[in-house]
Amino acid sequence: MAATMMLLPALMGPPGAWVLAGAAAVALVAAIYPWPVKWISPARSAGAVAGLSLVLDFVWSGVAGQVLLWLPFEMTALLVLLYRVIRRAPRPHVSWLGGLAGTAVVLLPLRMTLHAPQPGWRESVFMALLAFLPAAGATGVGLYLRSLDDRRARAVTEALRDQRGEVARDLHDFVAHEVTGIVLEAQAAQLDDGARERNDELYARIEQAGTRALDAMDQMVRTLRTGEGGTWAEPPATRLYGLADLAELVGRFAAMTGARTELNQEDGIAGVLAREADDAAYRAVLESLTNIRRHAPHASRIAVSTGRTADRAVEVTVADDGGGTPAPTRDGGGTGLAGLAERVGALGGTLEAGPHGGGWRVRCVLPAPAAR
Repeated sequence: MAATMMLLPALMGPPGAWVLAGAAAVALVAAIYPWPVKWISPARSAGAVAGLSLVLDFVWSGVAGQVLLWLPFEMTALLVLLYRVIRRAPRPHVSWLGGLAGTAVVLLPLRMTLHAPQPGWRESVFMALLAFLPAAGATGVGLYLRSLDDRRARAVTEALRDQRGEVARDLHDFVAHEVTGIVLEAQAAQLDDGARERNDELYARIEQAGTRALDAMDQMVRTLRTGEGGTWAEPPATRLYGLADLAELVGRFAAMTGARTELNQEDGIAGVLAREADDAAYRAVLESLTNIRRHAPHASRIAVSTGRTADRAVEVTVADDGGGTPAPTRDGGGTGLAGLAERVGALGGTLEAGPHGGGWRVRCVLPAPAAR
């Protein structure tokens, strides 16, 4: 409909008017049509229209007065195309396409000034500068909205990356904990003299299957964390545990192992930390106990303790004696403590892990909110 309205006035004009009307109609259709259509993209249509306009500026010969009827419509369409190119064109092509469309807008008035009865370069320069102002405005708006689009896309990417990291943490913290229990039960059952001869082969297969599952899970965690450059910043979507849940956690662990497991918890320590820090402390203990079952199955004594430091921060430690026999080494792993260190660091605390008294100790210190 818009193209038809552009062409109707040309019916009453000289033959040269058809060229001007056709250029305006094509530019208007390209500006308002919902591209893409098949192989014609918005960038291609804008480049073609801008190129056609530039060619017409220099090859058209006619009366200057004829230009006045269609020039405002073509100018408006070119400005819309310039804005679209700057905002939507692929990054490798936005520079030359934007330059082509901007040049078409700036030089469009020359179609009139070059064919005036008394053409002069001053008039041409003045009209070109006048057309430069809306071209600069369309470019500025396009660049601003493109920056907002890029920022939004980066925010979505970061949110997806954080979500993948959260899935990796939950997968490691909860699934590994239970699968390691299967391995531990199989190892303990092999120590039962009455059942060992009868079920030794079965228990060995269970242990191997559980170990393979842990290896596969470690690989999945590393895959989920590929490209993760940020640190933990938000609480997880799953339930938040805390120091108040340590008694249940340590009790379950003690029931599944023959090691003497102790929990020494300072009175009133539960509820001192903020929710996120409280959950991080719980997960530090969970990760430590999981690592003990996987890497120190012969440990005979395990101590979990919580308390206040001299500066009123909350300290959580998990230590084992190693059992005098080093646990078999395994490829992979290590992602749990690394993720916890990032998470605790983001909360203003520290997490340390290393050899201690013939075994291994994990020490987590988290700042507590000031008492009101």
